[in-house]
Amino acid sequence: MKILLASRNAGKLREFKDLLQGADLVPWPEDAPEIPEEGAFFQDNALQKATFAKDWWERKGECPVDGVLADDSGLCVDALWGGPGVLSARFARGLGQDAKNRRLLGMIPPGAQRSARFVCVLAWAPMAGEAVTFGGSVEGQLALEPRGGQGFGYDPIFIPEGYDRTFGELPSTAKQGLSHRARASRAFLEAFG
Repeated sequence: MKILLASRNAGKLREFKDLLQGADLVPWPEDAPEIPEEGAFFQDNALQKATFAKDWWERKGECPVDGVLADDSGLCVDALWGGPGVLSARFARGLGQDAKNRRLLGMIPPGAQRSARFVCVLAWAPMAGEAVTFGGSVEGQLALEPRGGQGFGYDPIFIPEGYDRTFGELPSTAKQGLSHRARASRAFLEAFG
């Protein structure tokens, strides 16, 4: 299956190559327009991204694809009323990821619960047919400080339930087995793989 991935995020592209082995992934071109994400919920954003990318690709795509896969995901922290949530990619815009991670950890009130979850919604928009979504999440807690250089984004501050190491410390094979993106990808593969 040839899939247009509606993202330029190199970390997501690496993960999807591992999670969707056998699929031919086409990354969103550098010269293509920015993909909007203006929804209030992960599902809204994933569908908006997939639909926008599909419409653009139908007019200007360089090769045929079977469909478009779009991901919207984020970190939801209970002590921050679920934030940054759907705004995770735009949180503390202008800062590097390490500074973002430290800023987020600094926002947790002393003594507050550190429970959090990663959430992912995938939208699949086949070139012929209606878009559908698949979700996945993983529960865990926030570390006291960033740890580890594996993964990307908020991985160095998130400790998945049942582990004492962050996603940034765990090998990629462990993360692929239990992450929010892995769970959503498995649901997608069960339906279309």
